[in-house]
Amino acid sequence: MVRHRSRRCSDLQTVPVDNTYREVITLNGRDFQRHAVENSIYFSPVDDDEIDRLQYQHELFNMVFENRLIFPPVPRPRRILECGSGCGAWAIEVAEQYPECEVIGLDVYPYPVPEDTPDNVDFQVDDLNSPSTFPPNYFDLVNSRLMSGGIHVNRWTNYLSDIFRVLRPGGWCQMVEIYYNAQSDNGTLTANHALQVWSQSYLQSIQHYKDPRVALRLQTLMTEAGFVEVESRLITLPLSGWSSDPRDREIGAANRANVHRLLSALAMYPFSQGLGMSNTDIQLLVAQARSEADNPAFKAYFPMYVCIGRKPGSSRHGHGDIPRSHTPSSKGGRHGDSRKRAR
Repeated sequence: MVRHRSRRCSDLQTVPVDNTYREVITLNGRDFQRHAVENSIYFSPVDDDEIDRLQYQHELFNMVFENRLIFPPVPRPRRILECGSGCGAWAIEVAEQYPECEVIGLDVYPYPVPEDTPDNVDFQVDDLNSPSTFPPNYFDLVNSRLMSGGIHVNRWTNYLSDIFRVLRPGGWCQMVEIYYNAQSDNGTLTANHALQVWSQSYLQSIQHYKDPRVALRLQTLMTEAGFVEVESRLITLPLSGWSSDPRDREIGAANRANVHRLLSALAMYPFSQGLGMSNTDIQLLVAQARSEADNPAFKAYFPMYVCIGRKPGSSRHGHGDIPRSHTPSSKGGRHGDSRKRAR
């Protein structure tokens, strides 16, 4: 049976998941975790459609990252933590790749995961807005992916401090965040276009609870938390297959299906409850934004930031290596020209 357990506040022990974490509310045909939305933790759906999208998005990221799950040099990991494990795809693949490693996936919702999950992966339910109860110097790697929709706006500094504390000396943190502000590679998207209306509406609808621009600050946050050898990279993630570069065109073509579902999934709750938009108006805006995302004339993309950093210590196995895509790396706050277009 697949394990779902809740963290206890005092030690490493876990308890069975309280059924309140499984309760959902339905809005415009989508299911949301009651606990998450009522406590302003997470506003995206948790239904089967979203689980399918998250699995598809993981496979898309495997394309982007050239099937590399771990970017820093961690040759023989003993313990790995994933923050925001979602459908569990990343944690399961890491557990299969490193069968001697204990992999723990944390999420606020007990997503169903396959029954043939490897024995060395453990999924636990916890709110990452609360201080971590793991002991210090415990993990070799912490993976934090797409947490901008889950971490409270004022929590990010302490969130990074918690990650730093639970890593062993020499351990690594890797972070991936998308800045959901659609950009145009040729500058043709204006404030009046649906993709920009969707983007600004999304940023506005969650900014009192979340930091939707945190992707732009990952390098600063990691450096301020005490990490060294911090490296950041901007990857322009095409919303459809418009690129002249064959690999980016393939990624964009694959991302098209994800974007079509993402534009609706991310918008449904915050647009209706936060902005007071009707379901009809939301669906009309989403349909228009999808059409523009598909239009090769706009060359639309989301900026995606990848950042890694090491906790100081004696154990070192070389430098990290983030997959490049077509965008140059950045160190010491210097970024490629593509970042200058991220508003």
